[in-house]
Amino acid sequence: MTPQGLAASAAINIGLAMAVLSVFSVLRKQPSNAFIYYARRLSDNLEPPSFDRRLLPSVSWIPRALRVPESDILNHSGLDALIIIRLFKFGIKFFVVCSFVGLLLLLPLNYFTTTSQSSTSHDMNSFTISNIEGGSNRYQEYKEILSLRVRCLHNARDRPDQFTVLVREIPVCSEHGSYGCNVQHFFTRHYQHYLQSYQMLYDGKDLELLWDSATSLKTKIKQLKEKSMRNNSDRNPTLADPLRGDASKIAFHEEKLQTICGLLRGRQHETVLQQMVSGTWYYGINYIKFLQILELPSAFVTFKSRVAATLIAQSQQVSHPFLWITEEAPEPRDMLWKNLSTPSRRLLLYKIGFFVAAALLTVFFAVPVAAVQGIAKFEKLKKWFPPAMAIQLIFCRSLEVAGMVDILLKEFSCRPGLRSIVTGYLPSLILNGFIYIVPYSLLGIAQLAGYSSRSETEIKVCNMVFYFLVGNVFFLSLLSGSLLDELGQSFSHPGDIPSHLAHAVSAQADFFTTYILSDGLSGFSLEILQLGLLTWDTIKTHTFGRGKKKSPYVFSLPYFRVIPFVCLCFLIGMVYALVAPLLLPFLVGYLYLGYAVYMNQIEDVYPTFYETCGRYWPYIHSYILFALILMQITMIGLFGLKSKPGASIATVPLLVLTILFNEYCKLRFLPSFQHNSVQNAKENDEVDEKENKLEIKSENAAHAYRPPFLTPVNFSEAGCSHQPA
Repeated sequence: MTPQGLAASAAINIGLAMAVLSVFSVLRKQPSNAFIYYARRLSDNLEPPSFDRRLLPSVSWIPRALRVPESDILNHSGLDALIIIRLFKFGIKFFVVCSFVGLLLLLPLNYFTTTSQSSTSHDMNSFTISNIEGGSNRYQEYKEILSLRVRCLHNARDRPDQFTVLVREIPVCSEHGSYGCNVQHFFTRHYQHYLQSYQMLYDGKDLELLWDSATSLKTKIKQLKEKSMRNNSDRNPTLADPLRGDASKIAFHEEKLQTICGLLRGRQHETVLQQMVSGTWYYGINYIKFLQILELPSAFVTFKSRVAATLIAQSQQVSHPFLWITEEAPEPRDMLWKNLSTPSRRLLLYKIGFFVAAALLTVFFAVPVAAVQGIAKFEKLKKWFPPAMAIQLIFCRSLEVAGMVDILLKEFSCRPGLRSIVTGYLPSLILNGFIYIVPYSLLGIAQLAGYSSRSETEIKVCNMVFYFLVGNVFFLSLLSGSLLDELGQSFSHPGDIPSHLAHAVSAQADFFTTYILSDGLSGFSLEILQLGLLTWDTIKTHTFGRGKKKSPYVFSLPYFRVIPFVCLCFLIGMVYALVAPLLLPFLVGYLYLGYAVYMNQIEDVYPTFYETCGRYWPYIHSYILFALILMQITMIGLFGLKSKPGASIATVPLLVLTILFNEYCKLRFLPSFQHNSVQNAKENDEVDEKENKLEIKSENAAHAYRPPFLTPVNFSEAGCSHQPA
């Protein structure tokens, strides 16, 4: 790519970002859009801010987002959200220093080194290490995040998961033939003084169907009442109003809802559930005739203290490792209840299927990546791949018939700006468009893998997405892009393949620069604009949702999408910090914009759906260490192929120390993130004992893990509603 191509890509991305951010600054001020841009505030029953000059673009949201202290994020949004912000802040600090060193020292050295090319003709390789002739404090960051995790667990002493253990693969009681009976016998025998209570799990698909029917009827009744109120406000009431269609429908649905609620209440008692396990129950609603409940070999067991729950969750209960499997229970709001009905022996097969599906998606994704690099390197592609020339000739012939070939060829050949746009901006745009759907595709596949909680599912997807991006976006772009330049020479001189591989990294610096520009400026701008929700809300408001009461669009922060993409840019920045320092200022801009955008989204848009207390951080740490190791391996190869054996040998000990440091961090910190420590559990118990709250919290935890279809219900004039457990 020429400097003109990079300038064209930068100009387009900056222009689009400024336009999108200007549109956002206007739309966020409109009260009708508060359900999109202030969904978190509205879900917390807070009023959105009011604005003057609603049609005037402004950047006031950026300073406000940058002034939010970390303590506010930790208290209001949790440690997981704070980790996202700390990731951006760490990148800004790290790459600002690298940018100063790279621009002031390495860039002039790369550019002014004598080469065989003309002194008046330079391309982007002139700013990389390929132009030279041949001849962090991660430990402290990890420690700070661990201290924040301990603080987060201390502040979350009301969470029921700290008292609860999820037990799987419970054997059937030989005397009574049920799982629940065996849970009672086992834990009263071994943990008699610590057991609070237990909640058996059931495969109640029929009860869930009843519950869904009740919820649907309640929604219909609410909509009919709102419609009736709007109609009555437009005209004077008459004596015939009770006989009208809406009133009769409301009465019919309320009677039906009352019947379903009565059935639900009658079958939610534990004794009734035990009777229903052995048979089917019939009742007189025409669309469901039989009701069957299956008891599952799983249960939530609650204990009187956090110490007991912590010890039991991390210990093996019996000599057979596949029986009485215990683990720390997820938060009740984090549960995926349907996955708990999956037998543990099938989970391994489902997880293998998930990894196989992800691997197939990675293989299939190689096709668009190769196509993107074909666009970026079209001139080289025509030289070494004759069918590309044939495709161009066929295309030109078809245009010649239409009388357009002269115009288009003249525009493309005589206007360097158009060529720069096609080879500079278009490839990164297409690539970002393809990889945008990858996280959501993997999330859909992972939901079939049987993970018990949403957080566990998204953590696994986050890990898969990162290595997917490393394999396809980074390595495959190198192989299908840089090696394409010299593929013909490689066939003629097989001995030069190692040198061509070494040049591959520096030759792709221009492409990754445009990728960071597109992913940062365009991607972050579209993230804050929420274009998809904005379009959907507009369609809904003017079609089937006209006149209906609007509710905020509440979604969780997509950790599985944000973390891998940001860490991929970390990897690109670290690998190219010495190879192509001109890329670093663009990366710093990328991180600054991402910091402001996601600070705004965390404050106003995304509520907290679950809190893992920092379990994303070990994965982020491993991604950054992987990027550092890859950078050092790249430097060893480049120094060696540039006839600098001293520099290459000096880098080897650094690589070994980095690997040893990574292993030490795993041993020192990783267990504390995977499990709760007995020390912290005991300290939290002692605090609650002093406040006389330990017994109350353990009792509340005992009622927190009832499946949704067992939640007590009550029929009122408004419909069927939840009662607190």
